[in-house]
Amino acid sequence: MTYALIAANIAVFAAYWPYFADERLISAFFNDWAMVPARITDGQQIHTLLTSMFLHGGLMHLAGNMLFLWIFGDNLEDELGHFGFLLFYLASGLGADIAQLAANPASPIPTVGASGAIAGVMGGYLLLFPRSRVDVLFIFVVFFRILPLPAWVMLVFWFGLQLFNGAVSDVSLGGVAYWAHAGGFVIGFLWVLPLWLRRGGPAYWQRTHGHPPHPEAQYRRTHIPTVKRRR
Repeated sequence: MTYALIAANIAVFAAYWPYFADERLISAFFNDWAMVPARITDGQQIHTLLTSMFLHGGLMHLAGNMLFLWIFGDNLEDELGHFGFLLFYLASGLGADIAQLAANPASPIPTVGASGAIAGVMGGYLLLFPRSRVDVLFIFVVFFRILPLPAWVMLVFWFGLQLFNGAVSDVSLGGVAYWAHAGGFVIGFLWVLPLWLRRGGPAYWQRTHGHPPHPEAQYRRTHIPTVKRRR
């Protein structure tokens, strides 16, 4: 189901990709299918609560979301089952839309993206696999390094960042839907909570050591050969 959702998002994006060449076309498209809080508040275009989570504002927006879904989705799907994961994903996306709607119900700015649903996946992942290793690429000017961090460190930091940015940003100006991210994360965490409790709560962590039941990915290190200067 994770791969099917990735494929669906890519297919939908590819279908309206040509519209980006014409500002009027892409604006009209998002006007019909993106979630506009002011219209939802007026009881219009309720269907956009669902359709908006399969739309993206650009290629990098799509690529970033699909990368996170690919990283965190499959292990969670193994625990929830295929159909259960689909319901979980859609519920997280709807919760994210509602959170953004509550933050600014009169906003006329269209909201698009799978970020809220994927934030739910991250929230559920935090509860079930807090000590799973996540490789984070750290870049500082010309220096870069891959840092293996426990999932809970990265996910708690990410969630805190959404809350902070949501608190200090002006939602009326548009931009990143921080409250949608935070709302999706909370919905995902709460959805998985009963499953975690049924499996023993903290005792589940003791059995699994906070890791998914799969070996961690192993990466082969490569070295750049030294090439002598020719004279």
